[in-house]
Amino acid sequence: MKEYEEIRKNLIEMLEDLDARLAKITDHVKHADEPLEKDFAEQVTQQEDDEVQDYLGNVTRAEIEKVKQAIARIDSGEYGICVVCGEPINKERLKALPYSTMCIKCASQKADQSRRR
Repeated sequence: MKEYEEIRKNLIEMLEDLDARLAKITDHVKHADEPLEKDFAEQVTQQEDDEVQDYLGNVTRAEIEKVKQAIARIDSGEYGICVVCGEPINKERLKALPYSTMCIKCASQKADQSRRR
């Protein structure tokens, strides 16, 4: 765990940023700052905006979960090991994508399989 302390610190900061972003998105969708417009056309525009914000909220929630799982893997000593082949994940890959669970070879193979479907 000692070797991944800096990455863990960065993941915690990332998690805090994502939590703050999600709170802003949630407030926006709930119209915490302002109620829905009375004009129907404006309501339609606001609802379309809400759909985009809701999508962004879902993406943020998924990223939060990945970050939490990465922190848990660091804490359990499983971080940096590919979940598919069991080989170490390249340190540069972990720096670029700190919540990566697969080495580049396995991730590429999975991407290729997904494209073929």
